[in-house]
Amino acid sequence: MNRHRHFFRQIEDARGFTLIETLVAVMILAISLVVVMQLFSGGLKANRISNDYLYGIFHASEKMEELLLAPELLPGSFSGDFGDGYQWEAVIDFIEDEEAEEGAQKLPVSTMGIHLEVRWMSGLREKRYALSTTALTERKEIAETAD
Repeated sequence: MNRHRHFFRQIEDARGFTLIETLVAVMILAISLVVVMQLFSGGLKANRISNDYLYGIFHASEKMEELLLAPELLPGSFSGDFGDGYQWEAVIDFIEDEEAEEGAQKLPVSTMGIHLEVRWMSGLREKRYALSTTALTERKEIAETAD
Protein backbone atom coordinates (compact mmCIF):
# COMPACT_ATOMS: atom_id res chain seq x y z
CA MET A 1 0.00 0.00 0.00
CA ASN A 2 2.89 2.28 0.74
CA ARG A 3 4.10 1.88 -2.81
CA HIS A 4 0.82 3.12 -4.26
CA ARG A 5 0.92 6.32 -2.18
CA HIS A 6 4.48 7.02 -3.29
CA PHE A 7 3.50 6.57 -6.98
CA PHE A 8 0.56 8.97 -6.71
CA ARG A 9 2.72 11.51 -4.90
CA GLN A 10 5.20 11.49 -7.83
CA ILE A 11 2.35 12.10 -10.29
CA GLU A 12 1.10 15.05 -8.26
CA ASP A 13 4.60 16.57 -8.08
CA ALA A 14 5.20 16.23 -11.86
CA ARG A 15 4.21 19.55 -13.39
CA GLY A 16 5.56 19.46 -17.01
CA PHE A 17 7.06 22.44 -18.85
CA THR A 18 6.36 26.02 -17.94
CA LEU A 19 5.28 28.59 -20.49
CA ILE A 20 8.70 30.31 -20.35
CA GLU A 21 10.52 27.04 -21.07
CA THR A 22 8.24 26.36 -24.02
CA LEU A 23 8.73 29.88 -25.42
CA VAL A 24 12.53 29.61 -25.11
CA ALA A 25 12.51 26.26 -26.90
CA VAL A 26 10.35 27.66 -29.73
CA MET A 27 12.63 30.73 -30.08
CA ILE A 28 15.75 28.55 -30.30
CA LEU A 29 14.03 26.41 -32.95
CA ALA A 30 12.94 29.51 -34.93
CA ILE A 31 16.42 31.06 -34.87
CA SER A 32 18.07 27.83 -35.97
CA LEU A 33 15.55 27.42 -38.82
CA VAL A 34 16.27 30.97 -40.04
CA VAL A 35 20.02 30.26 -40.07
CA VAL A 36 19.52 26.99 -41.95
CA MET A 37 17.26 28.67 -44.53
CA GLN A 38 19.82 31.46 -45.07
CA LEU A 39 22.55 28.86 -45.66
CA PHE A 40 20.30 27.04 -48.11
CA SER A 41 19.52 30.31 -49.93
CA GLY A 42 23.23 31.17 -50.13
CA GLY A 43 23.96 27.74 -51.59
CA LEU A 44 21.31 28.22 -54.28
CA LYS A 45 22.73 31.65 -55.17
CA ALA A 46 26.27 30.27 -55.41
CA ASN A 47 24.98 27.45 -57.61
CA ARG A 48 23.29 29.93 -59.97
CA ILE A 49 26.43 32.08 -60.23
CA SER A 50 28.66 29.09 -60.94
CA ASN A 51 26.15 27.84 -63.51
CA ASP A 52 26.28 31.23 -65.29
CA TYR A 53 30.08 31.09 -65.39
CA LEU A 54 29.96 27.50 -66.61
CA TYR A 55 27.79 28.54 -69.57
CA GLY A 56 30.12 31.51 -70.23
CA ILE A 57 33.18 29.23 -70.24
CA PHE A 58 31.41 26.74 -72.50
CA HIS A 59 30.42 29.47 -74.99
CA ALA A 60 33.94 30.96 -74.97
CA SER A 61 35.55 27.58 -75.56
CA GLU A 62 33.09 26.77 -78.34
CA LYS A 63 33.67 30.12 -80.12
CA MET A 64 37.47 29.90 -79.73
CA GLU A 65 37.46 26.42 -81.32
CA GLU A 66 35.27 27.76 -84.13
CA LEU A 67 37.70 30.63 -84.77
CA LEU A 68 40.74 28.34 -84.73
CA LEU A 69 39.11 25.87 -87.13
CA ALA A 70 38.11 28.56 -89.63
CA PRO A 71 39.63 27.97 -93.08
CA GLU A 72 41.16 31.45 -93.11
CA LEU A 73 42.00 33.49 -90.02
CA LEU A 74 41.71 37.18 -90.83
CA PRO A 75 42.67 40.08 -88.58
CA GLY A 76 39.90 42.29 -87.29
CA SER A 77 37.23 42.64 -84.67
CA PHE A 78 34.20 40.35 -84.70
CA SER A 79 31.20 40.05 -82.42
CA GLY A 80 27.95 38.20 -82.10
CA ASP A 81 25.23 36.82 -79.85
CA PHE A 82 24.67 33.24 -78.73
CA GLY A 83 20.91 33.81 -78.39
CA ASP A 84 20.66 32.97 -74.68
CA GLY A 85 21.81 36.27 -73.16
CA TYR A 86 25.51 35.70 -73.81
CA GLN A 87 27.40 37.93 -76.30
CA TRP A 88 30.92 37.49 -77.63
CA GLU A 89 33.59 39.75 -79.09
CA ALA A 90 36.83 38.56 -80.70
CA VAL A 91 39.86 40.63 -81.69
CA ILE A 92 42.34 38.99 -84.04
CA ASP A 93 45.59 40.73 -84.96
CA PHE A 94 49.10 40.00 -86.15
CA ILE A 95 51.87 39.64 -83.62
CA GLU A 96 54.91 41.35 -85.08
CA ASP A 97 58.17 39.47 -85.04
CA GLU A 98 60.37 42.04 -83.29
CA GLU A 99 63.56 40.02 -83.68
CA ALA A 100 63.37 39.68 -87.47
CA GLU A 101 65.76 41.90 -89.34
CA GLU A 102 64.72 43.57 -92.54
CA GLY A 103 67.20 41.66 -94.69
CA ALA A 104 66.60 38.28 -92.98
CA GLN A 105 64.54 35.59 -94.59
CA LYS A 106 60.98 35.62 -93.33
CA LEU A 107 59.27 32.47 -92.15
CA PRO A 108 56.37 31.11 -94.21
CA VAL A 109 54.00 31.54 -91.24
CA SER A 110 52.56 34.48 -89.38
CA THR A 111 51.68 34.59 -85.72
CA MET A 112 48.21 35.86 -84.88
CA GLY A 113 46.87 36.77 -81.47
CA ILE A 114 43.24 35.98 -80.68
CA HIS A 115 41.47 37.57 -77.73
CA LEU A 116 37.90 36.43 -77.10
CA GLU A 117 35.56 37.85 -74.49
CA VAL A 118 32.11 36.54 -73.53
CA ARG A 119 29.72 38.87 -71.66
CA TRP A 120 26.38 38.35 -69.94
CA MET A 121 24.15 40.13 -67.45
CA SER A 122 23.73 38.73 -63.95
CA GLY A 123 21.16 40.86 -62.17
CA LEU A 124 22.25 44.46 -62.68
CA ARG A 125 25.92 43.60 -63.24
CA GLU A 126 27.72 42.60 -66.40
CA LYS A 127 29.92 39.50 -66.03
CA ARG A 128 32.82 38.66 -68.36
CA TYR A 129 35.02 35.71 -69.22
CA ALA A 130 38.02 36.08 -71.54
CA LEU A 131 40.25 33.68 -73.44
CA SER A 132 43.44 34.50 -75.34
CA THR A 133 45.64 32.38 -77.57
CA THR A 134 48.06 32.59 -80.44
CA ALA A 135 47.84 30.78 -83.75
CA LEU A 136 50.18 30.22 -86.68
CA THR A 137 48.76 30.93 -90.13
CA GLU A 138 50.14 30.93 -93.63
CA ARG A 139 51.98 34.18 -94.27
CA LYS A 140 50.13 36.57 -96.53
CA GLU A 141 51.26 39.97 -97.59
CA ILE A 142 48.67 42.51 -96.53
CA ALA A 143 48.50 45.67 -98.55
CA GLU A 144 49.11 48.67 -96.36
CA THR A 145 46.55 51.41 -96.68
CA ALA A 146 47.71 54.97 -97.11
CA ASP A 147 46.56 57.25 -94.32
